[in-house]
Amino acid sequence: MAGFRGGGAGPVDVRVVPHPAVTLVLEFGNGPLVVDVATGRQQRGNLVAGFLHGAVRVRGENIECVQVRLSPVTARAVLGASPSELDRTLVALDDLWGQDAARIGQQLGDATSWQDRFALAEALLARRAETGPSVDPQVAFVWDRILVSRGQARVEDLAAEVGWSRKRLWSRFRSQIGLPPKRAARLVRFDHAAHRLAAGEGAARVAADSGYVDQSHLHRDVLAFTAMTPATVVGQPWLAVDGIAWAEHGVGETD
Repeated sequence: MAGFRGGGAGPVDVRVVPHPAVTLVLEFGNGPLVVDVATGRQQRGNLVAGFLHGAVRVRGENIECVQVRLSPVTARAVLGASPSELDRTLVALDDLWGQDAARIGQQLGDATSWQDRFALAEALLARRAETGPSVDPQVAFVWDRILVSRGQARVEDLAAEVGWSRKRLWSRFRSQIGLPPKRAARLVRFDHAAHRLAAGEGAARVAADSGYVDQSHLHRDVLAFTAMTPATVVGQPWLAVDGIAWAEHGVGETD
C-alpha cells in the first residue's frame, strides 16, 4: 500500500498504467478522486478497479488516499467478491463493503500520520482476509509461477505441473483470479517490460529479454494495455512514482 496526496496548485490529471493487481482506493481527502475508463464508465471516491487497460485517467483536486495493490490471490477474500466480477471495470467500494467503506474513510481522515493510516488499512484488510474465501492452492501456485517467470511461463506447462487439463486451469484461474492465465502472463510480462523501459533501457533489449518476438511486438502490447506508445508511456507519472510509492518493502508515500 502507499499514500498519495495531490500536490501543486492545479488539479491532478494522470494516465494510469496497468499493473497485475486489483487496485483498492481508500479516499479521505476533500476530493473527490475520479477515475475514467475507455468504456465511458466513471467512478468517484472509494473504489475497486479490476485489471483495467486502455485509456484510463485519474483526476481530481485536493486528493488524499491510501491505495492498495491487492494480489488477486488475496483479493477474493478481502473484497468478498471474485476478481472475475471486476475484470476491466470499476466498482464502488460501498457496494462491496457497505458500512466498512465509510468507516475506514473516516478513520483515515482522523489519523494524524501516514503510518497510522497504513496500520488502520492493514488491520481492516487482514480482518477481512481471515474470514473471506480462499483460492485453490493450485491456482495460487500458478499465479506465483507466472510472477516468478515474469510472464514467460507456458500455460501448458503450468497445467501439467498442477495435474490439471488446460481447460480446467483456464476455468478455475479465470473464475478465481479474474482473467485467464494466458492474459495474466501477458499483463505480468508487460508490467516488467514497462518498468525496464521507464528505467531507461532500450526497447530492443527489453523486448528480447522479456520474451517478445521483436520490438514491434512490444510496441503493440504497450499500445494495447495503455493506448500509448512506449516512448510516451515511459514518462508517465504513474510509472515514475512506483520506485517511491511502491518501494521494496511495500510502503511509501508521494506528494
